[in-house]
Amino acid sequence: MDAAEPAYCRASAYRAFAAELPRIESPDGLFRAAWAISLHELPEADPQFGDKVIGNVVRAVHGRLRCRSQEALLAHLHDVLFDVLEFKGDAEDYYNPLNSYLPAVLQRRRGLPISLTLVYCRVAAGLGLRVHGINAPGHFLAEVELTDGHTGQSMYVDPFFGGGLLSTNEVFERIGQATGRSLEPQREMLTRATPRQWLLRMLHNLQAVFAATGRERDVYAMQELEGLL
Repeated sequence: MDAAEPAYCRASAYRAFAAELPRIESPDGLFRAAWAISLHELPEADPQFGDKVIGNVVRAVHGRLRCRSQEALLAHLHDVLFDVLEFKGDAEDYYNPLNSYLPAVLQRRRGLPISLTLVYCRVAAGLGLRVHGINAPGHFLAEVELTDGHTGQSMYVDPFFGGGLLSTNEVFERIGQATGRSLEPQREMLTRATPRQWLLRMLHNLQAVFAATGRERDVYAMQELEGLL
């Protein structure tokens, strides 16, 4: 079978995902590739809508700034994204596939840890901040590189819980809560996700949801996208 003709995944989603893969090292490319996953179920979702929403948030943050310090950027970013727009985790309907689809996450302002972290990272990149996804066991969160007098240091942000700031010890506690196990804290748990790992985890989340609800063809669709990575 031709690689451009998947058996289960919607062809437009498959092709859009493949087209973005060469660019996933950039925040925009990673965001667009993750957006393409949603096209399997939300074929009318226009990536320009995503760009517009992200751009509006960036402009709203810029409009509040009186200085360009990193502290001010982060304070206003969190105020706009988490307090004004009220992005947060969907704890009540956690396994809803919409929580993994960026168009729905932007519309509902609800999502999984990994999708909300991606939104956070994309907005942060538009503000000139360096933010990484942390591929922790059972949870996913953001690491912000500090530059203003804190070179080489980072802080952790949990977009699922309203952008709460966490110390390293608090991150380990949250990992334990998410996994339901008492784990020995190890720095390896706080490894930064590569773009490929980020997308793989999103696809694996959807495969698990579809398998649990008997949606076998959709499991195969996500596996076809995974095969492109």
